Amino acid sequence: MDDLIVRNARLVNEGQVFDADLLVRHGRIERIGASLYNVQARREIDAAGAFLLPGMIDDQVHFREPGAAHKGSIASESRAAVAGGITSFMDMPNTNPPTLTREALADKQRRAASHSVANYGFHFGVSRDNLDTIAALNPREVAGIKVFMGASTGDMLVDDPQVLEKLFVYAPTIVLAHCEHTPSILANEAAWRARHGEFIPPAAHPLIRDAEACYRSSSLAVELARRFGTRLHVLHLTTARELALFEPGPVTGKRITAEVCLHHLLFDDSDYATLGHLIKCNPAIKTGSDREALRRALAEDRVDVIGTDHAPHSLEEKRRSYAQAPSGLPLVQHALPAALELVSQGALSLTQVVHKTSHAVAELFAIRDRGFLREGYWADFALVERLAAPRPVADDPILARCGWTPFQHQAFHHVVRSTIVSGQLAWHQGQVQPHCQGLPLMFER
Repeated sequence: MDDLIVRNARLVNEGQVFDADLLVRHGRIERIGASLYNVQARREIDAAGAFLLPGMIDDQVHFREPGAAHKGSIASESRAAVAGGITSFMDMPNTNPPTLTREALADKQRRAASHSVANYGFHFGVSRDNLDTIAALNPREVAGIKVFMGASTGDMLVDDPQVLEKLFVYAPTIVLAHCEHTPSILANEAAWRARHGEFIPPAAHPLIRDAEACYRSSSLAVELARRFGTRLHVLHLTTARELALFEPGPVTGKRITAEVCLHHLLFDDSDYATLGHLIKCNPAIKTGSDREALRRALAEDRVDVIGTDHAPHSLEEKRRSYAQAPSGLPLVQHALPAALELVSQGALSLTQVVHKTSHAVAELFAIRDRGFLREGYWADFALVERLAAPRPVADDPILARCGWTPFQHQAFHHVVRSTIVSGQLAWHQGQVQPHCQGLPLMFER
């Protein structure tokens, strides 16, 4: 953790944009000031007027370790993440084996402590058989408790009403819900299969995993949370209809919150014609009007945070027929530049994007000393340059192990020049830096 000073930056923090220098010592922000000319540090970066943002805290990633090394690992995907301005991530439990036991959780923590470039936390999974383990969890040892209320397989599909009620009663910390109604999805898919066999067109995906399937499940989750007073976070909203379930206002004090993901903000169902299964994901990317409603909900604080749901698969897998092509997109490497397209397009302000990708995530998950540019906080930030002309994504080598991105035909107006993780230079001048090691996230609950 070298001493570091960033000079001549435009800091974006807590609703303000201002010129300042920032000094890092021993991994934390020691001073923020207008002109720290009399301060020296071992390493110095001249921001030259670029934006200095708190690093993105991604509340939902699938880094595929253990169990699917050909898709990605904690090492490979965390390196892609810091290139995209992500300084901390929270990984989902549907690995192989799934994170359903304390032993599986400890194994992931050990792997991250050895190989993660970014700071890390892990969500604990729910099955029909591990409620006693969940009830006994220390709220500070997990990022959250993830339940697949439909749309999963094996032990992690939890659709039994009695099991769900017990979970919402006994969960010792925040419950994260993937909400899709499986019987509706299966009925829709059967109808499409009767007409097309194995060759269901990609554009049918949002009609199979439709708005009704989402609403039936998310409304149930919200009803259970209200009935039992559970702290609930509904993941990856995709429809305008679901937004009525959530209240606008600041994230602090809310018992029920919601996330929206980058791909649901930047793509719509017209993109299946060119991208096909590359944008197949669960829940599905839906209509342009749904996308615009999600953007408005972010602006009015009805939706609280932006995540990626980074879920890499190989191109070979994605080129299979509809039933065989897996769902999920690799997104972390372009996370902040993609989010900042919402600024370029006039959907959000720069300070709103920072709030949704960092401040609000830290508050929602009660993460200690991260998510803000504050003296005494861990130095997690990204230096982001606004470009004179948009940069084609195709110019960037892909760091995610799967080797592709759904943004391959797009160009972004911002680029991440440097990423600092817990005071360490993690990404700089187009390269992942050696020897950077992320730290475990601490939760104040």
